[in-house]
Amino acid sequence: MPQPPLHILLAAPRGFCAGVVRAIEVVERALQVHGAPVYVRHEIVHNRFVVESLRAKGAVFIDELDEAPEGAAPVIFSAHGVPKAIVEQAARRNLLAIDATCPLVTKVHREAAIHHKRGRKVVLIGHAGHPEVEGTVGQLPDGAVLLVETVEDVARLAPPDPALLAWASQTTLSVDDTREIVAALVARFPDIAGPHKDDICYATTNRQDAVKAIAPRVEAFLVVGSPNSSNSVRLREVAERAGCPVAQLVLRAQEIDWNLFCDIRTLGITAGASAPEVLVEEIIDAFAARRAVTVEVVTTAVEDMYFPLPRELRESV
Repeated sequence: MPQPPLHILLAAPRGFCAGVVRAIEVVERALQVHGAPVYVRHEIVHNRFVVESLRAKGAVFIDELDEAPEGAAPVIFSAHGVPKAIVEQAARRNLLAIDATCPLVTKVHREAAIHHKRGRKVVLIGHAGHPEVEGTVGQLPDGAVLLVETVEDVARLAPPDPALLAWASQTTLSVDDTREIVAALVARFPDIAGPHKDDICYATTNRQDAVKAIAPRVEAFLVVGSPNSSNSVRLREVAERAGCPVAQLVLRAQEIDWNLFCDIRTLGITAGASAPEVLVEEIIDAFAARRAVTVEVVTTAVEDMYFPLPRELRESV
């Protein structure tokens, strides 16, 4: 019997962003320079496949700095950034700390610090408990940052001086959701200061735009990424909001719920910013084993961003 046809619309850009490429390269270069083990505080990026691949090369992932031997091996901070207290703790323990924080997250940290220096409270748009949010909040003293997750949270804000406010955001949020929250902030606090350039990173915006271009043309959407990856979860939500009736987030091909895709003739595929291309290829191959697949690449932006390694690793080469 001939296989039923399936037309796949493959989003471009998709997958690794410059910050993720840099973070992974930091771990791999540190292993080359210093040898195993190299300690990494938390997941270097939110993708289990990437973490396990680096673990196989000699990276040791830890939850707290006291799990690393004092001064014995490098300790790498993840791409999401860390509170200042973690940097200070590493210095007290004489650890060789290497910061793999994405430069676009570092930009948010610096702007928050400038606002605080100018006497403003910082309203941070983000998800409570996310490591990037914890890192940004941890740049300033307790109480200096007010976290909001929804428009409803904006209505409940009670800052001591409404004229001395600034807003910042997590870099991996839904562009549309964030726009609504910012509009609510500006409507309620007309004097609120904003960032010089949007805090949501270029890669998050580009991947969401590609999904919006594809979603109305397909019957189902697959997002390749981990469930703890904020930008991957947002891509699934964007696909649903853009009119796609079925959208699933999966890490590997074995997680696909084939019952959702057995009768479709068009499928969109993208990947979160921390998902490697090999997983996209694995999933396309899984569909090709069941269907007569054709692939159309839908390009909505071309990315050429590059972030250099931290100075201590550049100088060691």
